[in-house]
Amino acid sequence: MSKNKHIYFLGYSGHAYVAIDVANSNGFCVEGYFDRHENTENPYDIQYFGNEADIDLKDFVNDCYVFPAMGSNTIRKRLYTLLKQLNINQLVLAHPTAFISNTAVIGESSLINPNVSINALVRIGKACIINTGSIIEHECCIGDYSHIAPGAVLAGNVKIGENCFIGAKSVIKQGVSIADNVIIGAGSVVLKNIEEEGTWVGNPAKQLIK
Repeated sequence: MSKNKHIYFLGYSGHAYVAIDVANSNGFCVEGYFDRHENTENPYDIQYFGNEADIDLKDFVNDCYVFPAMGSNTIRKRLYTLLKQLNINQLVLAHPTAFISNTAVIGESSLINPNVSINALVRIGKACIINTGSIIEHECCIGDYSHIAPGAVLAGNVKIGENCFIGAKSVIKQGVSIADNVIIGAGSVVLKNIEEEGTWVGNPAKQLIK
């Protein structure tokens, strides 16, 4: 197997398990993982190599890929930035059952999970999660470090800002724009633009006031 089919992961818990499955489904050899602490469970029987901050990560991984496999948008952004600074190889991991239009553009270190639909002229930023069974319709734009949760539907020409979380089974009406740092609760229906950060829930979605 060539070096470019070898991959390491940053993080090793629930979200990483899914990313490892996607990597395996694409024929990658998973070399192991880095994290602050060794996981007490090791369902994939892979090796722990310590905290990425304590070693010369670039020299260690050589020309293999490294994937930031953290569900937290904030932590994933930090890890992506580290990999970029070190000029370490990154990639898009997409499950073979996902439909991805040839006209779509997806940023590196994004994860595309099983049974996702990404349609014509979609733009997805860096280190995003497009989770299982979600639908990203034509001309949608998703900002860096955002997470589209399982079963969410973005109708045509939706704009999602950076560092957003769009909850499971939520629906965003066509043409709607959502600002940076917005959380949309599970099952919510967004019918109009959201122009300030915060948490929005319900049908139609309304902002939760602290």
